[in-house]
Amino acid sequence: MPVLVNEEIDGLLERTSRSFYPTLKYLPKKTRGQIGLLYLLARVADTIADTKHGDSKVLLQHLEHYNAAVQGQADDLPDLTSLADVQTNPHEAELLRNVPKVVAGLEEYGPEDRKRMLDCLEVIVGGQVLDLQRFGPANEGGTVSALANNEELDDYTFRVAGCVGVFWTKMSLAHLMTLKPEEEKKFMELGIRFGKALQMINILRDIPEDLRFGRCYIPAEALAQVGLKPVDLMDDSHLDTFRPVYDAYLDLTNEHLEAATAYIHMIPETQFRLKASCLLPVLVAQRTVTLLREGNILNSDERIKVTRDEMKSYARRLLRALLIPGGVRRLLAKNKDV
Repeated sequence: MPVLVNEEIDGLLERTSRSFYPTLKYLPKKTRGQIGLLYLLARVADTIADTKHGDSKVLLQHLEHYNAAVQGQADDLPDLTSLADVQTNPHEAELLRNVPKVVAGLEEYGPEDRKRMLDCLEVIVGGQVLDLQRFGPANEGGTVSALANNEELDDYTFRVAGCVGVFWTKMSLAHLMTLKPEEEKKFMELGIRFGKALQMINILRDIPEDLRFGRCYIPAEALAQVGLKPVDLMDDSHLDTFRPVYDAYLDLTNEHLEAATAYIHMIPETQFRLKASCLLPVLVAQRTVTLLREGNILNSDERIKVTRDEMKSYARRLLRALLIPGGVRRLLAKNKDV
């Protein structure tokens, strides 16, 4: 079990990261705490930005004040009590009430690891600031706005997830493995695409939920090519018209996932825990892409996700694969075709 500062904070991590926590359990101890702490720091910022009530200017002030304090550019943390009080998720409310304890966790690590965490957090917060500036607060029933083009989409996926691939890769190279300089560059590039793949899954799975709060991450330019506007995606009768655009983004996601599998193959066989921590999200992502190709992704009542039983099955299968020569490669190839 990953341990941060104390059992209370570790429990907070488990409660607020149900989908990510299984991955954390596989990570080697040398990087587990730092990656878990970055998750909590980023989750605080995400919770501020996604608060369903409030003015965007107020949320931006809280977000920027929080980041400045964590980065050591402000003397105190913002008072987030009012935001905690309006959270519908009790674990996110608990997280906002315990921000000082989370931030104090940074002191447990050396200056180089702290810098890696803070550099990544800076990029993530920058993406969330852009989100608030583009869309405003996530208030239900407002005007639907969209990203303009694929360049904005790629930039967004880097800011909120691709940069985590950079952080993860830097942590692995600093504490767990070594590569030749030219291999490090490739490993970093693949790590960025790994992060982008997982964020694309979130975007393509959560279209109805995002639309409900006025946010469309499918670029307006791509929709216009098939005669659609962002608001049209709120009516699932447009599914057939939208499907070619959607499938193209699923294809892009699969290309990113191919990069993620190449990333895993570059990890030394001796680092089986690191391999496992990367394998699980890729297996789940591959399965999710298959489900998204088959489902009505504009129907808000048809929530598409991998079940808990499937997650447990993947955990068993990847452990077996790690013990068999060539097992990882066969597992990834077989799962992609399911």
